[in-house]
Amino acid sequence: MVKTLPTTYDPRQVEMARYKIWKDAGYFRALPDPKRRPWAVMMPLPNVTGELHIGHALNNGMQDVLARFKRMQGFNALYQPGTDHAGIATQNVVERALAKEGIRREALGREKFQERVWEWVRKYGGIIYGQLERLGISCDWDRKIFTLDPAYYDSVMEAFVRLYNKGLITRGTYMVNWCPRDGSVISDLEVEYEEVDSHLWYVRYPGADGGAGIVIATQRPETILADVAVAVHPDDARYQGLVGQFVLVPIVNRRVPVIADRRIDPRFGTGALKVTPGHAPLDYEIGQEHHLPTLVTLDLQGRMTPDTGKYAGMDRFAARDAVAADLKVLGLLERVEPYRTSVGHCDRCHTVIEPYISEQWFADMKGMAQRAAEAIRAGRVRFHPQRWAEVALDWLDQIRPWVISRQLWWGHRIPVWQCGSCGTRQASKTPPARCTKCGEGNLIQDSDVLDTWFSSALWPFATLGWPQDTADLRYFYPTSVLVTDRGIIFLWVCRMIMVGLQFMDTAPFADVYIHPTVLTLDGRRMSKSLGTGIDPLEMADTRGYGVDAVRFALVMRASQTQQDMRFGEKMIEDVRNFNTKIWNAARFVLMNLDGFDPNASVGTQSSADRWIRSRYARLAGEVTANLDSYQFDKAAKALYDFIWNEYCDWYLELAKVDLQTLPTDRAGDSAGRRTAVQRTLSSVLTGAMQLLHPIMPFLTEEVWQTLPHDGPSIMISPWPQVQSAWIDPAAEQELEVVMAVVRAVRSLRAELSIPPAQRIPAYVYAEEHQIGVLRRASRYVEALAKVGSVEHHALRDSRPAHSVASVLAGAEIHLPLQDLGGIVDFEKERRRHGKGLEALHTELELLQRRLADEAFRKNAPPEVVAQQRQRQEDLQTRARRLQELLDSLASIR
Repeated sequence: MVKTLPTTYDPRQVEMARYKIWKDAGYFRALPDPKRRPWAVMMPLPNVTGELHIGHALNNGMQDVLARFKRMQGFNALYQPGTDHAGIATQNVVERALAKEGIRREALGREKFQERVWEWVRKYGGIIYGQLERLGISCDWDRKIFTLDPAYYDSVMEAFVRLYNKGLITRGTYMVNWCPRDGSVISDLEVEYEEVDSHLWYVRYPGADGGAGIVIATQRPETILADVAVAVHPDDARYQGLVGQFVLVPIVNRRVPVIADRRIDPRFGTGALKVTPGHAPLDYEIGQEHHLPTLVTLDLQGRMTPDTGKYAGMDRFAARDAVAADLKVLGLLERVEPYRTSVGHCDRCHTVIEPYISEQWFADMKGMAQRAAEAIRAGRVRFHPQRWAEVALDWLDQIRPWVISRQLWWGHRIPVWQCGSCGTRQASKTPPARCTKCGEGNLIQDSDVLDTWFSSALWPFATLGWPQDTADLRYFYPTSVLVTDRGIIFLWVCRMIMVGLQFMDTAPFADVYIHPTVLTLDGRRMSKSLGTGIDPLEMADTRGYGVDAVRFALVMRASQTQQDMRFGEKMIEDVRNFNTKIWNAARFVLMNLDGFDPNASVGTQSSADRWIRSRYARLAGEVTANLDSYQFDKAAKALYDFIWNEYCDWYLELAKVDLQTLPTDRAGDSAGRRTAVQRTLSSVLTGAMQLLHPIMPFLTEEVWQTLPHDGPSIMISPWPQVQSAWIDPAAEQELEVVMAVVRAVRSLRAELSIPPAQRIPAYVYAEEHQIGVLRRASRYVEALAKVGSVEHHALRDSRPAHSVASVLAGAEIHLPLQDLGGIVDFEKERRRHGKGLEALHTELELLQRRLADEAFRKNAPPEVVAQQRQRQEDLQTRARRLQELLDSLASIR
């Protein structure tokens, strides 16, 4: 009995129920199996604080496309899920919740505070998992991991201790990025720079001997109190006489030297730099090399320190204004100028970062970076697109020590204990009983936690059981591919490569696909807080487009040639129309499968059957090659074009013609023509659904289940192979001729406003070898072009008088006007096309004047000029065609 489908497709009635069937059946599970080829992708860890946004939909959607594709190819595909503890972000969320209760974390203490964070994680931390399931993501959910799970925690401790014992992790005092809001150091990669409007204050430092001294320009008057020198470039003639002299620091009247240093830019400000080693990275370097003292005027909360006199306790920005006002009173503020500059902000809380000298834990990454760079250059790790490999290499080649300690309470606590008696430090995964040097038991663990990115760098192998020698680790490592955004190439991708080589001696993945960043249609960042975001689940459920529409719309626009993709709801709506097209096609096929026996002999195929099978065979090869090379958009576009244009718009219409004329009983259909059409309708749609399934899993499963098939689910059906025997260039060439004739007749009908139901005669003039093709296909032309009769003639034959024509490659189509009397209002058509031609000429004149304008050609972007030239060519072609049509209409009265 032939199955049926409802009249319309409602994804909300299908998707969640279908997902549960897949999950309950265990289709997402991946266990080591030596008889099968492993394939693995690791989910970029969403923060435990996170909720699904459009970036997750693109990123996880692409990973899911690959996982489903590889499963169908027969791979034992592991899609590893997990969430990150997100040290700063999670601690901030919980601190804000506590603040609403009037509680500070310091009042709770470390242990109680951690209990409150765990409560929050247990309550909210799994939200994103449910959202990912709603997107159809086929992770092995039995493997989900949280980076503070005991086994993963042990992996992080093991990695730290090994690196510490090798001398690659050390403690030292450096200039770091300090976030006063979070009360923690952050790495260079976690600083976001923003352009802001500020000022330059020009301040005079009087000479210590009573002379005029020197004028400096500064953005930060509040740090003047910590100045220990003024530096100039040694080749700056303006100040050569002052080098070696002394000046007085305003307000505090500290006597400091004028020094020469080649790092000073003579073009900035006055060319003289106030040197404040405690508050600026360059100043810190200069201070170290010139053996200058280091003074600090700001505390860890960004307030002025107690030894700054009347400014003590002031916020740094309030102190800036206060110091500037006092400098003006003292007559030392020469002038103030507007200045636009780039200021570093914490990427988590967006507080302005304070350069601060601090004792921290650092990891020496130089050797690991060299190995990672070598792996990329040797092609053992390949980036897609390739340009991102150069970006990664540039960073690896200039690697700096990584500050890995954070002054937080939430995270992996640094496993280093310091002896309270002799000060000796030792690293250990478990609390040591006594000091290794003096034997005392007075040991105190370091209070800092590790940078979140330290633990996530271990993700590809710690998730598989490292440091234990597990079956998972042996089977699935190294993984196959990483799919991520360009924003974490340094923070995560490069570090995973470095750490993977360090601990596993093998890079953690062979391929890295960097997908575009999703922007609004006008190029702005998508943000929920800014009101510019698109919520993928709102689109799927509230708006009713369904998950498949969201997934396909995103994948279809994810090109390797663009690093940003502009996206809007209309694109999702368009895919819903595609879904409807597929659904209606499936319903038509099912309605015409009565009596079909999939096991019957093939039957005699028409040129239309052979054509669509050939086009499908090529599609299978194209989609496979595109997915293998991470050309997601090309795979999606190929599927869209084939299903919508070739299968639905052409083959289904051709099949209707055959089905309407063929006998329904087998006895009357001795050649098996009906069976051949039914088999083609069914097999090509079935195969197309399999090719589309990785991108649109739900709709394809619903359709596939109603068609003749083997197996319980499309998800575990075999990936379609390229059927070389199906590729039929002759059939493709035949149908191209037929479709060109149909298009030409349809175009002529439209030009003459001939009603769609009105049958008209047509004359076809073609080369000898095409006449036979067209005669055999005349039933298709008559039905699809609404032609009452078709006369076929050789190209050498004379043409009918008073006709409108369309010229094709090797053929001409003529509609005799005298046969259209009573059907076409010739006078009305002459007026209509005359007005159209006038409008075209007007537009052409304006366009030609613009292109003749040298200023336009010189100043407009090249792509705009090229678009205008193409527009000119298109208009000229249309004008010529209208003129030909008017000439034909003028010949008939």
